[in-house]
Amino acid sequence: MDEIDLRLLSLVQVGFPLTPKPFEDLGGLLSLEEKEVIERLDGLQKEGLVRRIGPILDLRRLGRSGILAALQVSPEEADGLAEFVNQYQEVSHNYLRPNESGYNMWFTVSATEERIQEVLEEIRKSTGRRMLVLPTGRIFKIGVKFDIMCEEEE
Repeated sequence: MDEIDLRLLSLVQVGFPLTPKPFEDLGGLLSLEEKEVIERLDGLQKEGLVRRIGPILDLRRLGRSGILAALQVSPEEADGLAEFVNQYQEVSHNYLRPNESGYNMWFTVSATEERIQEVLEEIRKSTGRRMLVLPTGRIFKIGVKFDIMCEEEE
């Protein structure tokens, strides 16, 4: 990763251009051709530095909502159950987390209220497990900007 990659990461984390040619526009800011911007972002994604470039949607304004749910799984079952839960396109996150209550596989479901209930019921029936369900009560604005272009201390 070089300084141009760092500058590119810094740009895309705060706002991806919503234009007909966003990669060309980013290239204009960095004195790069559109193709090179695409290649660099592809490389950064392959390295695991960029997971995805996409919007953060206001689900409520779209007539949808989201929940956080958890199952109790043993380490031996985790991969299989995660694969099962992840088959639902409405699931956007799924991770293991130690928890004294035993609920250790956490996942989010975003959809209409009716569809959320269908997905949860299918998961309950198929896994035979109790599930902890935490509906969204309050929305907190998320926004993190990392200081990618760290200046060397003098």
